[in-house]
Amino acid sequence: MKKYILPIVAGSILLASSCSKSNDDNETTQPPETTTPGTSVETQPPNSTYRPAFAGQTRIAAVRSTTAFSSTVLSTALTSPWSIAALPDGRFLITEKAGNMRLVTASGQVGNPLTGIPAVNSAGQGGLLGLCADPAFATNRMVYWSYSERVADGNVLAVAKGRLSATETGMENVTVIYRATPAYSGTNQYGSRVIFDRTGNLLVSSGDRSDPGIRVQAQALNSAIGKIVRITTDGQPAAGNPFTGQAGARPELYSIGHRNEHGLAIHPVTGDLWEGELGPRGGDEINLIRPGANYGWPVITYGIDYSGQPIGNAIQQQTGMEQPVYYWDPVVSPSGMTFYKGSRIPEWENNLFVAALSGMHIVRLVITNNRVTGEERLLVAEQQRFRDITQGVDNALYAITDAGRLYRIDRQ
Repeated sequence: MKKYILPIVAGSILLASSCSKSNDDNETTQPPETTTPGTSVETQPPNSTYRPAFAGQTRIAAVRSTTAFSSTVLSTALTSPWSIAALPDGRFLITEKAGNMRLVTASGQVGNPLTGIPAVNSAGQGGLLGLCADPAFATNRMVYWSYSERVADGNVLAVAKGRLSATETGMENVTVIYRATPAYSGTNQYGSRVIFDRTGNLLVSSGDRSDPGIRVQAQALNSAIGKIVRITTDGQPAAGNPFTGQAGARPELYSIGHRNEHGLAIHPVTGDLWEGELGPRGGDEINLIRPGANYGWPVITYGIDYSGQPIGNAIQQQTGMEQPVYYWDPVVSPSGMTFYKGSRIPEWENNLFVAALSGMHIVRLVITNNRVTGEERLLVAEQQRFRDITQGVDNALYAITDAGRLYRIDRQ
């Protein structure tokens, strides 16, 4: 086990940016630089000349954690881990992109792949993706996950559920409960996270599938592409969904107009749903999700296409479409995220922590009255593509990286 104490000042803010790169999984970054609280953590020029809709929507002032903390590498034995879920006994379930799900102890011991997991199509950005344990896992042992599935007419984002066996060697009675149709031949931008809301229903993020011909369906109410859906644990549309009864609209839809949503988190005080969304070149977003709202993709965006050309009519605002609470340009590639609910590091209470892929750090966002009021970049010196982050039952943060590391982050 290797322990890392953050350099110079615990919680020091360092910069890692990718000025003109894309958000894709082969993103590289430039070397980190130091920055000063009160100035933005981002010093590189943006990809576009687009202006924010309101003060503080991007490049907010930097903050610095004052409580000393450290990060510990618990394991390097994972292979392209994608999602991590904390269990009530202190252990974790972790998905790996190629299709494995594993139990991992609090000390970082990695178990064998669980049996019973359906085959995934791991080509491109597909694989075994989002994961969550049932709030009543201690008694029902139920687990829910999303994955890319090959079907007759292409590939589709699927959601399955299963029960962890008494022997803890596999998933029993596995059932596919939902498919985000229509299927598409491409293998990119599936999303996808799966979490429970406070009513016991599942929220699932379904990506736009990347290509121009399909991503326009993010605006279509008869498609699950580019949406957040809200379903029961049996995969049916949840009661009270905003489009229920609307002609031509799918009743499972909760919000529309999304690109590639790798982050979902419930605010611990308000119960509101927050979402993290990868943009193209620029335009990564943090959104406060309201039922029935339209988040604009691909009509409005603060990013440009990978070719350098504008997307659509190159507009950032339109009546009836929501603005992101916060955006990044250049990108950091926000992936999994969680709100900090512990008290071990007091100034982190109710802050949003976001795993950044191309940024190669963990973002800490201070949020006040639904506005971002400060940003910090953590673990930059590790130079890891952080894929997901969660809070354990011990109130420490746990993060996984594409290189197979599992980190524990806690006060010293």
